[in-house]
Amino acid sequence: MFSRRSLLASTATLAASVAHAGRRRSTPDVPAAVPDDEAFWAEIQQAFDLDRTLSNLNNGGCSPAPRVVHEAHQRYLDHSNLAPAYTMWRQLEPGVETVRTELAAEAGCDPDELAITRNASEALQICQLGIDLQRGDEILTTTHDYPRMKNTWKQRARREGIVLREVSFPGPLTDAAPLIAALEAARTERTRVVHVSHVVFLTGQVIPVAAVCAWAREHGLISIVDGAHAFAHVPADMHAIGCDYYGTSLHKWLLAPIGTGFLYVRRERIASTWALQPAAESQDGDIRKFEEIGTHPAAGHNAVAEALAFHRRIGLPRKHARLLSLRARWTDALREDPRFRFHTPDHPEWSGAIGLVDTEGVAPGDMVSELWKRARIVVTPIQHPEVQGVRISPNVYTHPRELDRLVGLMKQVADEAA
Repeated sequence: MFSRRSLLASTATLAASVAHAGRRRSTPDVPAAVPDDEAFWAEIQQAFDLDRTLSNLNNGGCSPAPRVVHEAHQRYLDHSNLAPAYTMWRQLEPGVETVRTELAAEAGCDPDELAITRNASEALQICQLGIDLQRGDEILTTTHDYPRMKNTWKQRARREGIVLREVSFPGPLTDAAPLIAALEAARTERTRVVHVSHVVFLTGQVIPVAAVCAWAREHGLISIVDGAHAFAHVPADMHAIGCDYYGTSLHKWLLAPIGTGFLYVRRERIASTWALQPAAESQDGDIRKFEEIGTHPAAGHNAVAEALAFHRRIGLPRKHARLLSLRARWTDALREDPRFRFHTPDHPEWSGAIGLVDTEGVAPGDMVSELWKRARIVVTPIQHPEVQGVRISPNVYTHPRELDRLVGLMKQVADEAA
């Protein structure tokens, strides 16, 4: 069983997997194995302007930006407002090309394969609605994928007669085989697309997306990966994953301004994918056609460059190790108590910061309410036909004492329910 006690030994494996991204990604010359160096992490905690009268443990929903990112965003907004037709369009907007180049280096792809979007939903809907499909063509996804993305496919089903098939898989996963078997059992001669999450929003389960995409290529299927909870959280290299499309938000784990994301499109698929908002025919083969959304602020996407600098200063191996350590701090403290059931794997290759726990005798909504009333702790209730519980997701600014307080209160609520 993986625990904080074995975390240091496991970070070498994690560092090696991150290094697989290759020389194009910037790799800070920082050690990976410092998850419990509280002096270092105190400096990171102080880089944020927060309301410390509450504990935000719902970073899987949205994270605050560090002070330096927030100030850059404000500075760009102020500059834009001086004379937007000049300052925003002519001075700031060209900066998106630098952001594209730097994001691509971090994502393990080429700049002309990456479009800047406003969030993961927009990124994914571009490809979901832009792929040509015929009546009767089938899409494979899982019961654990995000409802908004499934609703996008369902609208196409109602409008165009395509078919959405959802497969269930046993969890928590620590092997790709059960998921691949479930997908293979659902595949038919009409299957055209497989759509899976990199990190499941319900449980924090890391899906073996490279194995899924390899299976998809073997059968001539288009692969779409929902990376909303993955980028800047777990290793996410586009070319290594081998997907056709990958969409993510940057206001979760990259700590960029709210309303930023990106879409990766494999070069060979750019021309055949229709833009969500129409672009000129001359742009058919240009990744920038997916950014033709009309007038929009440049401040948000330009401030992504500052978020990338902050992320790189920490380094993904060290950041992931810290997130695993924070999750293990509260899960280890509850795991030996049979009243708490976990739906997240206890292994660094199959999980990250997010954990889902169900408490015997306490409904998820009731636990969420009690944690807020007693200590202003913000967590998320999960009610799903296959899993339920409280989703807890700390981030790099979280202090371990907040998690200790969480554990004490959860045990107290469970005691009172007994």
